[in-house]
Amino acid sequence: MIPQVTLKPLTWHPYIAPVDVAEATPDQLEAMKVTPSGKKISEYVRTLAHDPESYVARTVLFNAIMYVEGGLAREDRELGALGASIVNGCKYCAVVHARRHAQLTKSDEVVSALWFNKPETLGPRDAAIYRFACRLSAAPATATREDIASLRAVGMNEVEIIDLIHAISIFGWANRLMHVLGHADSGK
Repeated sequence: MIPQVTLKPLTWHPYIAPVDVAEATPDQLEAMKVTPSGKKISEYVRTLAHDPESYVARTVLFNAIMYVEGGLAREDRELGALGASIVNGCKYCAVVHARRHAQLTKSDEVVSALWFNKPETLGPRDAAIYRFACRLSAAPATATREDIASLRAVGMNEVEIIDLIHAISIFGWANRLMHVLGHADSGK
């Protein structure tokens, strides 16, 4: 039996001072209206807002990949993001997407299996998604036709597979941005 994990949010600490909202330029303020979650202007958002044009382009793309309706189920996108973040060593993103996956599925079984390095206990669909996320993140050339066949075998169609590739790939980028711009810890 796998122990159940309870993941507490981490705190991200930027290496570059985030944009101060009170001193932001009109372009920066406009850019910060477009957030990944659509909910808050985090320190990460304010750090990326130093370059408002690239921040908006990145965030519009991120939102289109992770939050669009239709295609791959949101929990499967989160599992792809989680797999990528684990491989890329981004503890902050791994915790965020593990928590979102658990919230969406109303279960922490998959997250617990991955946190305790027991991917062999996953069901066929989750295992195929996680294996593909790991391969695509570690070295894209190691993802093969057999991986795509495994995704099809668990019921995924072409649109869902493309959505999964996008979710995994955007985290190759997002994880690296977070690593270069700051670090995460438990806030203690």
